[in-house]
Amino acid sequence: MGNMSVIICLLLSFSGSGGTPSMGHPDPARVQQPGPSAPLTSHEKRQPTKLLTVDEALALCFPKCKTTRGTKFLSPTEVKQIARLSGSKDISRIAHPYQAHDSQGALVGTAWFDTHRVRSKRETLMIAIDPQGKILRIEVLAFAEPRQYRPPAKWYGQFKGERLSPKLTPKGNIKTMAGATLTTRATVQSARRALALQQVLDARNPKPSPVGATK
Repeated sequence: MGNMSVIICLLLSFSGSGGTPSMGHPDPARVQQPGPSAPLTSHEKRQPTKLLTVDEALALCFPKCKTTRGTKFLSPTEVKQIARLSGSKDISRIAHPYQAHDSQGALVGTAWFDTHRVRSKRETLMIAIDPQGKILRIEVLAFAEPRQYRPPAKWYGQFKGERLSPKLTPKGNIKTMAGATLTTRATVQSARRALALQQVLDARNPKPSPVGATK
């Protein structure tokens, strides 16, 4: 792909009452934004009142690109690998990638979104990953918990450059936001699922060894 930047945004939609993560198109319309029951704090006032839609998130990742939706079926072995690498349970075997192509037809990247439960309500995140397996950015598309539990954009910035490693935890490289411990855990788990999924899917088509490399 040369110097072309590849952005991969991951979506694991939350399906069923059992909370099984599955790959599909999110339905942020079902995630109602609750009105504040008390005067907004200074932290809440700094948060954007309007969150990104799916189309806006795709446009943010892939400006001037055409996106098409596909389907990936994960084998039982791949599901176990993703669960082991991410620390998540009940990974779905069906994934729906959104592939983005530029005006020349070249593949720019693949988009997913991740919907999961925080405390008792759901949130939807967009996670962007570069070709080297590092997080580029995280965006919030929907958040149904009270606004005081939603971290500011600056907090999500600490995920940039993170890889799938033992240090990607609230007790490792990620600082927990005071008063939003469950949001911190949910975001970290979402990021780990995204990175694990990408790692397993990339293993299907391993990159060729450099010319002259020895085994």
